[in-house]
Amino acid sequence: MSAESGNPTYTGGCLCGAVRYEGGELWGAAYCHCRICQKSVGNAFSAFAQFPRDSFRLTHGEPRWYRSSELGERGFCAECGTPLFVRYLTAEFSDWIVALIGSLDHPETVAPRRHFGAESMLPWLEIVDDLPRDSYPENFIEECVAHDRVNLDRRPSGFQIGANRGRARIR
Repeated sequence: MSAESGNPTYTGGCLCGAVRYEGGELWGAAYCHCRICQKSVGNAFSAFAQFPRDSFRLTHGEPRWYRSSELGERGFCAECGTPLFVRYLTAEFSDWIVALIGSLDHPETVAPRRHFGAESMLPWLEIVDDLPRDSYPENFIEECVAHDRVNLDRRPSGFQIGANRGRARIR
């Protein structure tokens, strides 16, 4: 992380160095325990940092993208396999991207502030923290895609939708 012109820049990349990126303004960070995240990172949960797309850029290389659901696609390094990003395809989430915290150069600078997908937490996993835990409503992804927007009554409570379309932040 650097602090040129007063704004922090978060940098990161894959294990082999073939893909590098930087993100400016950090909108939030969270854990996700949903089955899609579990499978895509090969672990019990993912931890991600949320950036506006207009402050995020690749600085070296190009990831390969895999469409993991109708809601979004995941970027990973085609050389070493490191999972790196999720970018969303629905209008409501289209102006942000998430980077997996483990791919940051300084992951210790970004602490998750809540848990999403709590309904899929593995029963043998005990996380001792006071962070909010939100469950995704049944059919959440399908509804987002079908309506190309978030049904505000059905979204996890940790999503804060701002005045601008797509300005969803983690609080």
